[in-house]
Amino acid sequence: MHAELELIHIKNGAGTQFIGDSITPFQSGDVVLVGPNLPHYWKFDDHFFEEELRNTTDVRVAHFNENFLGGQFLQLPENNGIRNLLEKSRRGLQVQGNARGEVAAILEKLLTVEGSQRIILMLEALAIVAEEKECFQLSSIGFKPDGVTTDNERIQAIFDYTIKNFKRKIKLEEIADVANISPNSFCRFFKSRTRKTYSQFLIELRVGHACKLLIETNQCLKRLCFESGFNNFTSFHKYFKIITGKSPMMYQREFTA
Repeated sequence: MHAELELIHIKNGAGTQFIGDSITPFQSGDVVLVGPNLPHYWKFDDHFFEEELRNTTDVRVAHFNENFLGGQFLQLPENNGIRNLLEKSRRGLQVQGNARGEVAAILEKLLTVEGSQRIILMLEALAIVAEEKECFQLSSIGFKPDGVTTDNERIQAIFDYTIKNFKRKIKLEEIADVANISPNSFCRFFKSRTRKTYSQFLIELRVGHACKLLIETNQCLKRLCFESGFNNFTSFHKYFKIITGKSPMMYQREFTA
């Protein structure tokens, strides 16, 4: 989490992204705009770090201050679109439509230009995203980031541990110990920082993993259910539909059609 905005293009890679209280899979080609002081974290799949793998991660990132063009620039009527865009970015913005490819190309150009050309390209990227109708916000409207560094490190430790162990049952006492607080305090702490219970977070993480498996593998649903950390198929189907709005089979069909 930092005061600067971040425009990121995942040129190559896949995994799970955490933007505020949003947990979703990401893949090559994705473009995201992250607003100031919004917690964010990209966890690449383990296989990208295997020594024998030639297909490594590749990311383009631009950091910039909200007033990088001066305090009065965004107040000009001509810049209403960009001003509204920066406000929307406070919840994180997934860039879609034609803007995704156009912004990715601009971020690539930024690697080779210098001086005022960098500012011009950055402004062009923001103008493109501001006009794109298919972008959507990621974090919930009620999410309020916390600025305390110690708490951020504690949340990060919880995220890291959960990502590594979500396929098995994680006891409350176990995860509270990771956060170095009592079980009762852990429940209050986690919900106050993420606007959801730890159980909800764990279920969303498991469903996100199931989505990836449905797209990338041909595993039968029963095996996929247990591989994602669910104890039975009924609860897997129930929570999958609640979170994605679709049954597992319907979700898979949309990506394989």
